[in-house]
Amino acid sequence: MAGHFQEFEDEYLETMYEFYEHDASSRVRTGDLAERLGVSPASATEMIQRLSGKGYIDYQRYKGAKLTQKGLEHGRMMKRRHRLAEVLLDRIPFDGNMHETACRLEHAIDDDLEVALTVLLGNPMLDPSGREIPRSGDHLEQRVQSFIETHVPLSQLASNESGTIQALLLSDTLQSLLGASLSLNNTITAHGNNTFKVDGNELLLTADIAENIIVKRC
Repeated sequence: MAGHFQEFEDEYLETMYEFYEHDASSRVRTGDLAERLGVSPASATEMIQRLSGKGYIDYQRYKGAKLTQKGLEHGRMMKRRHRLAEVLLDRIPFDGNMHETACRLEHAIDDDLEVALTVLLGNPMLDPSGREIPRSGDHLEQRVQSFIETHVPLSQLASNESGTIQALLLSDTLQSLLGASLSLNNTITAHGNNTFKVDGNELLLTADIAENIIVKRC
């Protein structure tokens, strides 16, 4: 039950962050929040009061609610994880409701997975709909930057630069067509003009494929 209730709190704070994105200075009326979430005004008021007691919300009766700094950081984190999940779903063979699936995935993303997804997806700035992806929290920025300096899409390797394959965001069918040499931990070298050499084999990869292969610079 605690896990499910935490998800409810996350959803409220993420939705409050959406209002903040639209207008950072205004308070949110509980009726507007209830309508956005599809719950009763009474339920919204009860949750807002609970979150206020935890220090996430500054709530004034009859005036509405706004995020505290603590609430802003949490709401921003949940929105970042949601939009990262949408980018991931957009990059893989996924034929479903992207928004609803991202809503479920965001609750499973912890700090370690957020860093990994950020690196894997190339630290995207926008989600598939063109909305800005909020930056990582201060406690993760250094980790993200450290990984980004050493882990890059294959397409970013300079000519004659090598790296070890760390992730393949490719379908099984495509990986099979490219051959077994394109496997995790194999060393791959760029030779310019979208050509690469790995395990003694020369490969010609499109920019899209090279963008979805993450390597660690040697």
